[in-house]
Amino acid sequence: MKKLVVGVIVVLAVFNSVVAQTIEGQKIGAADVKTVDGRTVNSSKFSNDGKPMIISFWATWCKPCKKELDAIAENYAEWQKETGVKLIAVSIDDSRSATKVGTDAKSHNWDYEIYIDENQDFKRAMNVNNVPHTFIIDGKGNVVWQHNSYLDGDENHLFEVLKQVAKGEKIKE
Repeated sequence: MKKLVVGVIVVLAVFNSVVAQTIEGQKIGAADVKTVDGRTVNSSKFSNDGKPMIISFWATWCKPCKKELDAIAENYAEWQKETGVKLIAVSIDDSRSATKVGTDAKSHNWDYEIYIDENQDFKRAMNVNNVPHTFIIDGKGNVVWQHNSYLDGDENHLFEVLKQVAKGEKIKE
């Protein structure tokens, strides 16, 4: 029994280190994505006038993705006021389900920039393996933190990291 408990603790520690991590030196990957009205935009053009950004990869079929984006939506106005953050939600839905993206975002009242990565080129450029996958980008366009998966309350940690980034501080996990 003792070995089982120790084994579970080790697995959870390894899993946690993969789930959230600080990153240094990575830029936003360059790939064409589409707006919900069909315009093509290159992700390398994403910016927020020197303020931080959150890029959240999600899908219409992903319940944890929607829970995370809903949880952020509840506090988004406050986050914007305190940090100047802009959230970019990138759907990885393919062409069969991409038509649902705009309707889904509207039904959840998400006040985010919404893009569709139908060919998953941006997903590959950012080394995203599964969704939800969330990145924090500093004001200079550097990827400084990422989180994979979602549990209730993760948005609180995201906000704490975001505040550090907005102040130009080194991230303390």
